[in-house]
Amino acid sequence: MTQQHREALWSAALHSAGRRVTRQRLAVLTAVDRLPHATADDAAAAVRAGLPHITVQSVYVILADLTDIGLLRRVETPHSPARYETRVGDNHHHAVCTGCGRIEDVDCAVGHAPCLTPEWSPGASRMTIQIAEVLYQGLCDDCRSAAHSRPPSAPQE
Repeated sequence: MTQQHREALWSAALHSAGRRVTRQRLAVLTAVDRLPHATADDAAAAVRAGLPHITVQSVYVILADLTDIGLLRRVETPHSPARYETRVGDNHHHAVCTGCGRIEDVDCAVGHAPCLTPEWSPGASRMTIQIAEVLYQGLCDDCRSAAHSRPPSAPQE
């Protein structure tokens, strides 16, 4: 999909949410689209390359607003600031490397593991589940290879 096509889709979505189409909003969407799983500071730095006078606070406000209207998804991972992505509406999950912090998308989990079908606690008010947020944590191949290639530590005396 071309950048022009993306901007047309984003513009239509902004209009349908009652928002004006501004250079700032489109710049934030473009930055997050180009830097999947970007932190707010990552997005601000990318936006400021093209719009040097935009404030970091403005970028934070735009990120929050675009998340509220569903054009962005906010991803919360342990030991990391919030991250944002334009991949919305498909209930995908994330895998986080505990070594380097890299985040990868994982398509929706399938199967009947205990966590995919909720087991309600006694006395809980049941609800219809619409979204399941699963966070996988482990070592990426690069970190695992690096760990195996390091010489063993010398014993301490």
